[in-house]
Amino acid sequence: MRVEVNGIGLEVQVSGEGAAVLLVHGYPDTHALWRHQAAALNAAGYRTIAPDLRGFGASDKPQDVDSYDLALHVGDLLGILDHFEVRQAHLVGHDWGATLAQLTAIAAPARFTSLTCLSVGHPGAVGSAGLEQREKSWYFLLFHFAGIAEEWLSRDDFANMRDWLSTHPEPDEVIDLMRDPRALTAGLAIYRKGVPPEMVLGRPDDIPPLPVPTMGVWSDGDRYLTEQSMTGTAEHVTGSWRYESLDGIGHWMPLEAPEAVNKLLLDFLSFADQ
Repeated sequence: MRVEVNGIGLEVQVSGEGAAVLLVHGYPDTHALWRHQAAALNAAGYRTIAPDLRGFGASDKPQDVDSYDLALHVGDLLGILDHFEVRQAHLVGHDWGATLAQLTAIAAPARFTSLTCLSVGHPGAVGSAGLEQREKSWYFLLFHFAGIAEEWLSRDDFANMRDWLSTHPEPDEVIDLMRDPRALTAGLAIYRKGVPPEMVLGRPDDIPPLPVPTMGVWSDGDRYLTEQSMTGTAEHVTGSWRYESLDGIGHWMPLEAPEAVNKLLLDFLSFADQ
């Protein structure tokens, strides 16, 4: 369904009944990333709320980069909860969605029972993970070059994007969405506004610790993130902290290993509900 939040139209998939779980996708995905988790959570008695972030999927795609300030994304997520009259929810994010979920939990800790971060840890941990992590994040700088990044990704029928997405289980679906030039540019805006070049080369500003029970999950086949960037999150949590790793799985664990992810989620959410 489509909802209007903070002056922008967002596509939101809602299903099930029970305690709410807000599922936040990353780049370059949509709410469809969570279809396996939504089914398992619904069957276990949870209500799932999975939006397409602004700039992605069927949601609005403003063309000015300032419309993708991370604070606006946080406002969207809180506004979605308000729209559906959800006072408190579990919060789950993958990739950029994990970063946005963390910032949302920091902004409104009373609204969240738990936080699950898939692939991406606290910005302070990512920034402190050393040279190996910076090398893996090389594309952050490329994505800042407006026009150049779009041409590079789409060249030769998106050959470079296919290579960059080499471990994504559904690259054709992603690329089909990015054939719309507006969608390609809007998707990159979260990098352009969310991570200035100086932050890629240094450490992020002093970001507060995570104030709710938090689980971090990393997979050893992730070509974009080191394990240290997730395990270091332990130093940035004031609530309880749980770390899990998945062997032989790439970056898109919700699609690549849905049963393993579902098992971890259901166990952690049950713990947080106690």
